[in-house]
Formats: sequence, C-alpha cells, structure tokens
Amino acid sequence: MRIINRCLHFFKIPDKKREYFARKLVGFSTSQMYKVVADVKNYKKFVPFCTKSVILSQEPSVLRANLEVGFPPVIENYTSVVSLREPELVSAVCRDGRLFHVLETTWKFSPGLQSNPQSCIIDFYINFEFKSALYSKLAIFFFDQLVHQMEDAFIKEAQRRYGKESLPVHPLEPVKS
Repeated sequence: MRIINRCLHFFKIPDKKREYFARKLVGFSTSQMYKVVADVKNYKKFVPFCTKSVILSQEPSVLRANLEVGFPPVIENYTSVVSLREPELVSAVCRDGRLFHVLETTWKFSPGLQSNPQSCIIDFYINFEFKSALYSKLAIFFFDQLVHQMEDAFIKEAQRRYGKESLPVHPLEPVKS
C-alpha cells in the first residue's frame, strides 16, 4: 500500500503555480540595475535558457517582446508586455504562449545605503502558472535553482557592464506588496 501511495503522489497533478520573492542589497546604482533589467533585447546574451529576445514594439514606457526559452529539444516562446518606469520598475506580464497560463515578473529598484550611491535594493518577484502538467512537475525539482540562476545573471551582467560592484550582494528579508 505504501508503494502505491508513493506512486500516486508522484503522478498526481501538481500545483501549476509557482511564486518567488527576493530582496537584495547590491553594489550597483538603481539606474545601472534598471538599465540591465530593461535591456530585454539582449536577454538572449545573458539570461539562462533564453535563446531569443526580440522587441516587437516599443513606446517610452511599454514594450512587447517575444522571448524563446528552453534547451533542445524543449524550446518554447512567448510574448510579454513589459512596463518600464525608469529607474525604479520593470514589470513583465505574459498571458499568451503555450508554456504559461500566466507569467509575471516585477523588478523594483530603490536607493541602497545612504553612504553609498553605487548601491540599491532590488525587490524581485516572479509568479507563473504552467499550462503543462509535465512542466509543472519538472518545476518542482528545478524552480529554485532556475530562479536563482536568473537573478544572478542580471548581477553578473551589471558586473560585465559596470565593473566590480561597490559592495557584495546582501540578501534582505523580502517585503510582499
């Protein structure tokens, strides 16, 4: 009976929703971090598993981008509407595509240490719901690792663009809004 219960647990339909909050103090200014995160057209160059990033349309405070993610043979694409409020916010929402019912990411940037203008606080939030039960099941095993890789990629890109950070990354207690 125990074996049957374990098998049923493995094959049951998982919760398709995933959510993650993080808050960090980093050694780059709000403007620098905003520019890295808002540079959607170059995501293919530094965001893990992003193989294509194309801007479909752009206005001063909003853009539409098509992103392709995955690794062969599993590659999916989706379109996001990205809201931009320089230098404090980059927010993206996807409600199309075959991969997600919904994908929402929000990056908020606020001043860091008063004594260090080359620092800022990043509040990062991601919420998504897969359409596929298979992807949902895989996400259970890889979600935390993938989210941390994605977060780290933006810090590493800031280092590449702006040089060594003024202070090491310090995790802070997240504030849910």
